[in-house]
Amino acid sequence: MSNSGYILDDRLLAPVGIRFFNFILDGIFVVLLFMGICILAGVLIGLFGLTGFSLWMDSLGDWGWNIVIMLIYFFYFLITEGIFGRSLGKFITGTIVVNEYGEKTDFVTILRRTLCRFIPFEIFSCFGTRGWHDSISDTYVVNKKALVEEIKSFHEFNLIGINEVI
Repeated sequence: MSNSGYILDDRLLAPVGIRFFNFILDGIFVVLLFMGICILAGVLIGLFGLTGFSLWMDSLGDWGWNIVIMLIYFFYFLITEGIFGRSLGKFITGTIVVNEYGEKTDFVTILRRTLCRFIPFEIFSCFGTRGWHDSISDTYVVNKKALVEEIKSFHEFNLIGINEVI
């Protein structure tokens, strides 16, 4: 629990349109990451003659490649939101993942949030106020600039009436 006393205001929540744009942007970044990994694998196979690795890639089939994409998706969100509190899509739209006190969440919460993204039909829950990956993990996606200003105003307001010590 935070010592600041600030509790997140629902006015700061990112609107559904921004959340959807985050989803589209992050999907594009995951596909680009997948393509980069495939190109790197192709180059390594060509340079070092890794025929066994090439045969393994050929034998993956649809299910195997789906699992590869899901692993990339999982680690993409776990790493970006775990380290920065925001994915690349959220960087572009100026949003950030925080807890109810407006603070960066811990790694376990981000892990829970990322795992919740794999709940079947979870994507449709995002057309409401908050998606399941938000509500189950007790996280919020908010406009970062608005949050910083709100917290600054909150702390300045709390200083009213306190005598300065010189």
